[in-house]
Amino acid sequence: MASLPPPPRPSVPPAVSVPVLRYVLALADDLSGAAETACALGGPVHLSLTAADVAESSAAHDLVVDLDTRHLPAAEAAYAVRTALRAAQAGPPRLLYKKVDSQLRGHLAAEAAAYAEGAGAVVIAPALPAAGRTVTGGVVHVNGVPLHCTDGWRAERAAAPRSLPEALSGLPVRTVPLDVVRSEPSALDAEFRRIAESGAHPAPDAETDADLDAVAAAALRLGPGFRLLGSAGLALALGRALVRPAAVTHPPAPAQDRAPLLFVVGTAEPAAVAQIAHLTALGAHHVPLDPADLAAGTVRLPRSAAAPALTVLSIDGSAGLRPGAGRSLSAALGALAAAYPGRPDLVLTGGETARTTLDAMGIRELEPLGEIHHGAVHSRTPDGRRVVTRPGSYGAEDSLLRIAAALRPRLAAAPAAT
Repeated sequence: MASLPPPPRPSVPPAVSVPVLRYVLALADDLSGAAETACALGGPVHLSLTAADVAESSAAHDLVVDLDTRHLPAAEAAYAVRTALRAAQAGPPRLLYKKVDSQLRGHLAAEAAAYAEGAGAVVIAPALPAAGRTVTGGVVHVNGVPLHCTDGWRAERAAAPRSLPEALSGLPVRTVPLDVVRSEPSALDAEFRRIAESGAHPAPDAETDADLDAVAAAALRLGPGFRLLGSAGLALALGRALVRPAAVTHPPAPAQDRAPLLFVVGTAEPAAVAQIAHLTALGAHHVPLDPADLAAGTVRLPRSAAAPALTVLSIDGSAGLRPGAGRSLSAALGALAAAYPGRPDLVLTGGETARTTLDAMGIRELEPLGEIHHGAVHSRTPDGRRVVTRPGSYGAEDSLLRIAAALRPRLAAAPAAT
């Protein structure tokens, strides 16, 4: 793999007024995050699973691209970001946004360093208040608990970082405290500029959507030399700050109760067990899959004359999962889903599971229609199949039930089979 030399870092440009009309190029590292970002930005949007679309010609919409880098080695993930940025130079001018995981998973340091090449500064704000993820003192908290004290990284090979500067090791980062974020706009602008002129990148604290609104507005005031990097929380703030046509709204599609609805639960989160229980109480057919059998490729779904109306495929995590095995298990789940009879509509939890399933089906783009609940993005494929993607760590106990009710209202309202 040939390396691409980094462009020189420009001097920090003078502040500019916020433009009247601007569109965004957002680069995501997994599919559920890409779909979440596409909805968060709030404008006309194209969601692509093909990195080659970065240079596509239309400038009349946001473009969100899933680079699918979570499973790659860090150097290859950085190369994918760098290559996408170079391709963007051949496309229409857009604001740059890098979507990252609100719990800092993935190749954050490597991808952020590649994303920073050629920028005056990168404004780093992974807070996602709607999901209880906040940043205080440069430390990510999950429902008030420091990230490194939670089990959010139990499926990762490494321990959770204790702070944003630690997570972005190798990239000079300076935290910006809440009192500055909540100060006068001119003071926040001056702090971002001071940090950028020192050769570092600002990482502002944020506990609320209003904090993220202030961060996004400051970056826009300071001009395109300041790139944004964050979770869907910052993408929402960016969407609120930009002036452009709203996304096209779609009337609810008629329920297709005769088509199967397949849930592919690719997360080992403990909450998934309770979420699935709501579906089985509704009468769904649940197929828990042994991780060893999945990895060995020995799982075969039972064949029947007709697929059940609701089916759930999930990984049985009761015995624990081997850290780093996520991609191979997701790929095996995706292959099973692709072979499922009856051309089902899909509910896919976990970004890797969503991507490997759509890859197995040859689906290369999605049209986002809206959110069923926070993070649960309802999309349509080019051939009309309906797909809901949701990060694995999201959702209350009734998350999957709410999705079933949105896609199959009559089934969800019917009494469970006995």
